[in-house]
Amino acid sequence: MRKLVLLLSALLLPLALSAKDTIVYHTSDSHGFFYPQKGQGGFAALAAVLKSGPKNYLLLDSGDFANGTVETKNSKGLKAVEFMNALKYDAATIGNHEFDFYDAAVPAILEKAQFAILAANFFEAGTLKRPEHVQAYKIFNRNGVKFAVIGLANNNPTQGTTKYTYTKPLVALENALSEVEKQNPDVVLAIVHDSLADDKHGGAGAYVADIGRQFSGRVNVVLGGHAHKIFQNEKINDVLFVESGYYVKNVSKVTITTDDKTGKFVSAKSQLIPLYINKTGQDKEILKLGEALREPGVDEIVGYTEEPMRKRASNPKFLDNSLDNWLADLGRAYTGVDVFITNTGGTRVDMPQGAVTKRDIIDIHPFENTVTKMTVDGRMLKRIVKSGLSKGRTRFTYSGLAVNFVYNKKGKVKDLHIWVHNKPQKKQKKYTIATSSFIAQGRSEGYAFKAIPADQKTQVGTKNMRQLLEDGLRQGTQKDPVKPGPEGRVAER
Repeated sequence: MRKLVLLLSALLLPLALSAKDTIVYHTSDSHGFFYPQKGQGGFAALAAVLKSGPKNYLLLDSGDFANGTVETKNSKGLKAVEFMNALKYDAATIGNHEFDFYDAAVPAILEKAQFAILAANFFEAGTLKRPEHVQAYKIFNRNGVKFAVIGLANNNPTQGTTKYTYTKPLVALENALSEVEKQNPDVVLAIVHDSLADDKHGGAGAYVADIGRQFSGRVNVVLGGHAHKIFQNEKINDVLFVESGYYVKNVSKVTITTDDKTGKFVSAKSQLIPLYINKTGQDKEILKLGEALREPGVDEIVGYTEEPMRKRASNPKFLDNSLDNWLADLGRAYTGVDVFITNTGGTRVDMPQGAVTKRDIIDIHPFENTVTKMTVDGRMLKRIVKSGLSKGRTRFTYSGLAVNFVYNKKGKVKDLHIWVHNKPQKKQKKYTIATSSFIAQGRSEGYAFKAIPADQKTQVGTKNMRQLLEDGLRQGTQKDPVKPGPEGRVAER
């Protein structure tokens, strides 16, 4: 028996030795969060992880790096690219927020990048030529393995575009693969600025899961983003799906195993590495760069809060939150409408307790969206409210309106009740409502607003949503700090 075991071991050993591992690191939705928050995250911590691991790796990003903090906002995305250059990213794709500074700012972002910008579905409008500094894919040789990386851009840019256009992502992927496969790669990776999460509730990113269904055996790993979700070791057929969260809080380490003799793909697995700086340390060179790139004059105190204003409700039955409710209250006071609607995706992080600085405000709401007012009937108002609800979350919070409902067995909203100023909403009654210009245009989660004609929408004043936050905070002092907006306006029964 012992001889048999030894014989089997001897036969299996060459198979084990014939496989080798290559590391791919992945980030997404960094949004300019270069520095750690509450002891976690930042590019210096990421650089420390990279330097402590294998040297012959790939470093990839799935987009939304150009805006989200004061550094990115004031540099129109260029400081984000400078950081990514310093970390020696190999490639990134284009997210929706790469357009936060409109078409005019995009060429400078693309030109400054020393890493490959990959977007197979992204073209110049009119010519259908690939924009300068953009490729459909790139071939990398790492650790003796030939990697093909294909990019797919998000096709719903935040500010819209007249200079660029998009083709269908799966068609673009097929076209890119037809070229890539002629070069006989060992491993094929796709970096996309859309999420596997959309497979469950639909949306523009619902195609992501179809990569696993339609391209199994041709694409090995899909690295996604946009939804700020974390996916590790998710598989559809033999395609691995990975998403790494947001704000550089984590990095995904994907281990690609290939046959050492043939070089061909064998398997892939992923591991999420939280970037806790007390564990990872911080790279000195990137720390120095970070200090050099810090935006001056934004750390002055604007006001004070009595307690943190959070983006998550304290009660599990509530879907609204104190931060967005407070902003909605400020918006209704500014506009004088019946109902003010905030999109919960517009505020990015919690508001701290105590002293709040301009940097904090910009981190919370980095966008330049103004305020838009319109009049709708009760049916349209109900349609908007319902569009904002999905299982376990709300895309909108309100001032002047309260809503409760139940979920059916399939997780769909039913038995929806709406009150406006403590009175039941009526189908025929007219209501004045206001929201950010981004949502009013029907962008992203505001798709229901597309049904309201543009000539019925008017801008209110000149202030943007972030300026409303700043005005509200200036009302708070150390002795009389600002109090959060009460929760319970959107509740599950």
